[in-house]
Amino acid sequence: MAEKISRRDLLKMIGVSAAAAGVAAAPLVKVFARPAGQDAVTLRFQENADDYAAVVAAFNELFPNVTIEFVNVTGVDHAEIASKILAQLAAGTPVNIGYAATEATQLYAGEGLAMPLTERALADADEMAEYFADVSPTLIEGMMYEGDLYQLPRDFNAAHIYFNKSLLEEAGFEVPGEDWTKDDFLAIAQATTGIGPDGDSFGFGWTNRLWGSWTPWFFVNDTNLLTEERAPGGEAIWSTFYADQPLAEGRGGGWRWPAPQANNPAMVEALEFVVGLTNDGLTPQVEIGGGDRLQGFFTSNKLAMTIAGGFWAGSLNNAGMEPGSFDVQYWPMWKSQRHQFGTGGAWILNGGGGEDQAWEFVKFNSQTEVMLMIPWMANASTTPVRRSMNTAEYWGQTGMENWHVFYDALDQRPDTAPIPAPVFSIEMTNIYTRFTSLATSGEMTPQAALDGMQAELEALYARNA
Repeated sequence: MAEKISRRDLLKMIGVSAAAAGVAAAPLVKVFARPAGQDAVTLRFQENADDYAAVVAAFNELFPNVTIEFVNVTGVDHAEIASKILAQLAAGTPVNIGYAATEATQLYAGEGLAMPLTERALADADEMAEYFADVSPTLIEGMMYEGDLYQLPRDFNAAHIYFNKSLLEEAGFEVPGEDWTKDDFLAIAQATTGIGPDGDSFGFGWTNRLWGSWTPWFFVNDTNLLTEERAPGGEAIWSTFYADQPLAEGRGGGWRWPAPQANNPAMVEALEFVVGLTNDGLTPQVEIGGGDRLQGFFTSNKLAMTIAGGFWAGSLNNAGMEPGSFDVQYWPMWKSQRHQFGTGGAWILNGGGGEDQAWEFVKFNSQTEVMLMIPWMANASTTPVRRSMNTAEYWGQTGMENWHVFYDALDQRPDTAPIPAPVFSIEMTNIYTRFTSLATSGEMTPQAALDGMQAELEALYARNA
């Protein structure tokens, strides 16, 4: 098991590393400039009480007039969670502060449920400058919709390949370098299938969902499920917080996905490739939802490679894998090596009341010390959005050597982009996963499945025109 590092010691190490890198370390929990009013206010917060109890207690030391009630909503993926939140809102049960990953950011913003944060961030620019300076503009743009910022990202995960080093060693391979290719991947997958303690290992595994899934394969095949463009706007954020930063050049007011292109030739080629992995016995049965089954395979040396982000690192240690028994690498090169990510953060209910206090709470949560109060953030079970938190000390808990690829997917690869998630992302995701299942199960050919997907996506776009 990984040795646990105290939050205070980890913060000190992060501060030392940040200073060495020329980044000002965030101060400990601070009182922001303007009080959030003195009237008693109750805010319903979509999070788990066990994870956020310490955060709320620290916030209440500064704002004792604000009561935070927890609303714990779970689901197999972010689309299911968003569906449940929408049902609660429709039933008259508001969530004043919600959490949305990329899958639901534009949904809440586009339906007018989430409050725009641009003007508040600009009004508090002196307070917020340190946060933005420490967060990649790639993530900030991912939290925008039609020119406005709607969330302050808290954590993110870009899709990478994890390696079970025991199975790689048995097959005569080392963890590949950054410039490895699809052909290298296939050779490793073939060599690591049918070995292991019981001779029943698989070379690669993936789950059927929007993030991860076979999405990285069509990204590196130089295509996307939907066409892409940038919305106008966002200049105030870029000029205020990211002036003279090359990675912010050319950014806009968020991503648009104006049309489906599910059955273009590159999409078909990508799906044929991953279906072929199943047909060749290199991949276990592909299931919809989370990755618990694959984690069980991986930790028991029955899976050599899988898709995951930083969230898997601490989870593998917590599941009993020894530090250093696994590692990670960029997605392999195909026609490109473009990476996909999902990020997430709190959103504030527009018109739900208590917006000023909710904004103070969202700002409070943007601090390094506060982020490290969340247990799964402190034990490296996600990728922090703050660059200064992504250090050898933070990821050293896991024993991984290539931990740098998580944030380098943003800083070193300017073409990295969010998974496609328009306002109607829930319906889109359901179509995507359903036809993917039909292809991986053999009920439809990849071409037929993507033709069907394209037809239903076109109908979805027409209904939402």
